This record gives sequence, structure tokens and C-alpha cells, in this order.
Amino acid sequence: QVQLVESGGGLVQAGGSLRLSCAFSGRAFSTYSTGWFRQAPGKEREFVATIGWSGSNTGYANSVKGRFTISRDNAKNTVSLEMNSLKPEDTAVYYCTARATDGSDYWGQGTQVTVSS
Repeated sequence: QVQLVESGGGLVQAGGSLRLSCAFSGRAFSTYSTGWFRQAPGKEREFVATIGWSGSNTGYANSVKGRFTISRDNAKNTVSLEMNSLKPEDTAVYYCTARATDGSDYWGQGTQVTVSS
């Protein structure tokens, strides 16, 4: 059974940084592609970043490109999101996600990120 637990959210001033982490429990983490989504109040959940199973392929939403960096550590079963130059519009609940080779998707419970102006 796959479980994802996010941590690292909080309150930060505009221009600041936060690092989100996601701990994966279950088998064969290295076979899952992983990523981050976010959902702001009153808005739909949106894609933020993704990283392939080997860590060599990454993708970002245009809104975060150049400011956010996704990474993973297959030895520690973790995926991280380094967020720099944060803006108030980055305020949202951030969700970690993992996709298995059979297409099954798994989600964490989310962690709140609030950026004050």
C-alpha cells in the first residue's frame, strides 16, 4: 500500500524560500514517477512539477519555472520541492503525487504554503 506524507509547508514572506518534502512508503519507489500539484482557495488543482523515476527528467509549470526545483532521492524514498522567490500567488495547498507503472495515481494529504505580501 502506497502512502505519501508531505511536510515543510508554512508561512513565508514574498521573496522567501521553502522546501517541501514528501515521504513515500510502499514498495519500489524507484519505479514511480512523482510530482507536485497545488490548489489555491476557490481554484482547481494545478500541476506544479514532475520528475521521472530516475530523476533525470523533470518538468515544470510555466508559473514556477526558474523558481522551483524538484528532486528525488530513491535511496531515501523522498521527493522534494525547493521553492525560491515565492510570490503571494504561490499560496496554496501543495500535494505530492506518485504514479505507478500501471497508471495508478497516489496522493498525499497536502501541506499548506502561505506567502504574505
